Amino acid sequence: MEPFNIGTAAARSGVSAKMVRHYESLGLLPEVARTDAGYRQYTDSNVHTLRFIRRARDLGFSMAEIAELLKLWQNKERASADVKRIALAHAQDLHHRIEQMSAMKRTLERLADCCHGDHRPDCPILDELGS
Repeated sequence: MEPFNIGTAAARSGVSAKMVRHYESLGLLPEVARTDAGYRQYTDSNVHTLRFIRRARDLGFSMAEIAELLKLWQNKERASADVKRIALAHAQDLHHRIEQMSAMKRTLERLADCCHGDHRPDCPILDELGS
């Protein structure tokens, strides 16, 4: 199959053209060939890499983690333990963030329960934020 432009690569990968350029600038996607006019030319392999990045982003991996995962993905002699370590560390981070967000939700619900929500100016929500 012949190379295709950034719009086609974006459509095939589910990543916007802006993000394709961004991933390229971060070095997550190898530099692609260009036409004489300077237009980028993508391949199926590039699209496959972009899909990998998109799925990793959907799971909330950071750009640094994605860079590490990409290196492992491309290294056929990798140890799966390295990949598992990254995944479990990320899962633990997500667990911690979920606990923090649950605590924030409980606090907001408690404050909202204390607020009359009427025409009076006093508001425990604003009082809590201002303390």
